[in-house]
Amino acid sequence: MKSFTIRGIDEDLYNEIRKRCNRQSVSINKFILSILKKELGFNDQKKYQKVYDDLDFLFGRWSQEEYDLITRKIESERTVDKEIWDCVKKSM
Repeated sequence: MKSFTIRGIDEDLYNEIRKRCNRQSVSINKFILSILKKELGFNDQKKYQKVYDDLDFLFGRWSQEEYDLITRKIESERTVDKEIWDCVKKSM
């Protein structure tokens, strides 16, 4: 990865850059890189660009009863089995 130095930044420009970095909670380096990428058309690509639509036919098809059943099933899967958890803690 390459790097370079920018010279000739006056106090007003520096203060504005610093203010915007603080507002966005990013480093000056990250802020300047984002401006350069945006200006030069190198916007970050999405990691996953493929759009899946093979299950779209299911959208809006669940009855309230089916939704409640599925929600209860998901919630039951999210609970921690205390006996197993105790065994795991002991082995640590």
